[in-house]
Amino acid sequence: MVAGIKSNTFYATGRRKRSIARVWIEDGGKEIVVNGRTFEAYFPRETLRMIIQQPLEAAKLLDRFGIKVEVKGGGLSGQAGAVRLGISRALTEFDNGHRPLLRKSGFLTRDPRKKERKKYGHKGARRSFQYTKR
Repeated sequence: MVAGIKSNTFYATGRRKRSIARVWIEDGGKEIVVNGRTFEAYFPRETLRMIIQQPLEAAKLLDRFGIKVEVKGGGLSGQAGAVRLGISRALTEFDNGHRPLLRKSGFLTRDPRKKERKKYGHKGARRSFQYTKR
């Protein structure tokens, strides 16, 4: 819990690819707000909204928390993964009893995959220029 914030508010950070999500869950709230916009307006695809709600559904706490998220960097898919990790970590801050269930479901594991950097002498990270015998 962060000092200076109400005792029924819990904070956690989630990361995926180049996205970083700062998540606050408040006991008793109802809506999910992402970067000052509604959850549905920020994530237009149903699959992204489903990804974000997975930890809440697994813990059977879908309508209990109000969630405020500040997310930046990356694309929408990476941001959704970062928000999911942040919500999962915040739920374990709220009640450590949810940890085994969230761990078993894979929601507490940070996805380490990132874009591989381009190497010199290559067209991309691994793709080389076309060979010609001449």
